[in-house]
Amino acid sequence: MSGNKTLPTDVSVASYLDAVPDAARRADCEVLVEMMRRATGAPPVMWGTGIVGFGSYHYRYDSGREGDSCVLGFAARKGDISLYLMAGFEGQDALLARLGRHKTGKVCLYVRKLVDVELDVLDELLKGSVAAVQARYGSA
Repeated sequence: MSGNKTLPTDVSVASYLDAVPDAARRADCEVLVEMMRRATGAPPVMWGTGIVGFGSYHYRYDSGREGDSCVLGFAARKGDISLYLMAGFEGQDALLARLGRHKTGKVCLYVRKLVDVELDVLDELLKGSVAAVQARYGSA
């Protein structure tokens, strides 16, 4: 079976961030870089052309599909910033209830701007997600 099409690249994270047109969105992305770097202990790396990822792990599903993914990541989209986290870890729902203004998808947390959320709660979500990845897939 084929793996993930979005893989680490040599694209510059700085050039990606510099290309974010809105200064406030760019500043939020720079804060996320530091938060995710602290949570993972890994430097930022571009995954494909649009995801800033931190760390990596190898997954294998019961279906046989396998691949590699970043432990944490984000993408500055037109409407929201998409944060890529491990879904369903213990305590996640309680943290999301305290986070502030956000939306969720299957593996994404969407925030419009960081001023809308509690950064300490977001930090807990990031750390919880990293711990869940490590518990499920081993050390990244």
